[in-house]
Amino acid sequence: MYAVAAAALLVAAAVVIGHAVERRDGTLRVSRPPLYANWLPHVGPGTPAAVAVAVLIVAYGPPLAARLPWRGLLGATYAAASAWVWSLALIDGWHWGIARRLTTKYEYLQVIDRFQNIPEALRGFTGHILADSPAPWPAHTAGHPPAAPLTFVLLDRIGLGGGGWAGVWCLVVGATSCVAVLVTVRALAGEQLARRAAPFLALAPAAVWAGTSADGYFAAVAAWSLALLALSVTTDRGRRTAACAAGLLFGLTCYLSYGLTLIAVIGAAVLLLGRLGARLRVLPYAVLGLAVVPALFTAYGFNWWEGYRLLVERYYQGAAGVRPYVYWVWANLACTVLVVGFATVAGLRRGRGALGLLLAGALLALLIADLSGMSKAETERIWLPFATWLLAAGAFLPRARPWLAVQGVLALTVNHLLLTGW
Repeated sequence: MYAVAAAALLVAAAVVIGHAVERRDGTLRVSRPPLYANWLPHVGPGTPAAVAVAVLIVAYGPPLAARLPWRGLLGATYAAASAWVWSLALIDGWHWGIARRLTTKYEYLQVIDRFQNIPEALRGFTGHILADSPAPWPAHTAGHPPAAPLTFVLLDRIGLGGGGWAGVWCLVVGATSCVAVLVTVRALAGEQLARRAAPFLALAPAAVWAGTSADGYFAAVAAWSLALLALSVTTDRGRRTAACAAGLLFGLTCYLSYGLTLIAVIGAAVLLLGRLGARLRVLPYAVLGLAVVPALFTAYGFNWWEGYRLLVERYYQGAAGVRPYVYWVWANLACTVLVVGFATVAGLRRGRGALGLLLAGALLALLIADLSGMSKAETERIWLPFATWLLAAGAFLPRARPWLAVQGVLALTVNHLLLTGW
């Protein structure tokens, strides 16, 4: 409770000080600090479903997680997490809650027509990153490697174009993150802790943002790369294939977001927790898989390092150039409290053993991102790939239901009082 009280004070301080700074000089560039959101109390078509899903998970989640067969638990957790994220998104209605999110002027769907010739677009990608370059990319396209916009280009090519299909893609794929985390926790820390973590992964406050931004999709790709890596160092069957697939997905992760190279910090924790002999045997296969995506993009003319260098310059050409580091370096952590919930804070206080080390890896990656200064604001979505892992800390709590209720109430309160930007 001391840890939770400290976290609550951190959030309160971020709100009070943030509003004072924003009223004084407007440098935070968010209207409801520390979140990128607008004050708009509202209900919507998803409200009854969201309340019902929360109540059901609180009431039946822990006992079902304890007795369902393992594969049944994975399916049930995915179903519950999907119901939760869909219902939260629909509180804002289909148009704003799902279909319009990825079509705004900052988003990836604005550039679909500029990828008619994909090889040519990749060769010239870095030439449009800076704000003063010819035909600069929108903020999110400029701020990510081309695998991010290319995802939605390819969806459009197979007939799933428009904001509706893009939103559905992020919802459906993003919800699989919880399954990847469960698979990893079971492989490294045991099935009992994985079962205890399942309801907390399903009823995550992070779902407020995971269902409404591409970062939920990025989180899922990153999570599965770690899950496959965990399987490769803890099992004998198919470990080479799992290692190759883990490397392949990690390579894709790095080409979805520059900052997600920090997933390697969590990957290091996974390797430390694996068997020594297995680590040595699977690493060459993981490296082989890792080389595939960079090799393809490099062959088509995209230089990742040049893209990152230009991104840093573009970053400070925008809002980051005026947003004060001295506020966001700690207010970002207040955002994270709202994303992972107070139950996660309480669980982290009790973290130990293999799962504790895995959580420490996720927390370290998040702190490195914070100190870098490349994450000033909007971290409620940007840090989803790290925050997803912290949710497993709920496994350490002795009484699950009260803490699950806290998680559900927090998410419902945020989603009904604020119109979030993502």
